[in-house]
Amino acid sequence: MELNIVLVEPEIPQNTGNIARTCAATGSRLHLVGPMGFQIDDKKLKRAGLDYWHLLDITYYDSLDDFLEKNKEDEENFYFFTTKGKHIHSDLEYPEKVFLFFGKETKGLPEWLLHDHPDRCARLPMLNDAAARSLNLSNSVAVAVYEVLRQWNYPNLLCEGHLREFDD
Repeated sequence: MELNIVLVEPEIPQNTGNIARTCAATGSRLHLVGPMGFQIDDKKLKRAGLDYWHLLDITYYDSLDDFLEKNKEDEENFYFFTTKGKHIHSDLEYPEKVFLFFGKETKGLPEWLLHDHPDRCARLPMLNDAAARSLNLSNSVAVAVYEVLRQWNYPNLLCEGHLREFDD
């Protein structure tokens, strides 16, 4: 099983750092598609990801066209998270190799991409309130990642914790 997170033109380094930490903790691969609104050595990016950077499987792309060209054999495994989606994220069934796409914080994913793949556009349910347009990007990624992992029965993840101060 392979879970891939694709960030298309991320703008806020703290969001990308938080997403990198989620990827590191879940074994998900991270794909960063430029142009990005920050430099990869940005201190805010590193701080948000803390000391998890060495755990990442990360690939960089110059543009969305670059990503699509290099991953065209996997196009049937692309799922697009958007406020414009017609399907609730938890109603979709995700394949054993999946790419979850998320757009830039200010605009989301390009509409042509959503138009071309309507059956694979997922929405996180929210109130119908114009003032709260969407969830934070890093929160949306975390919800999506854990829904896929839930469907896959959390492969290779530790599903039970232990108290540090007590011996059970």
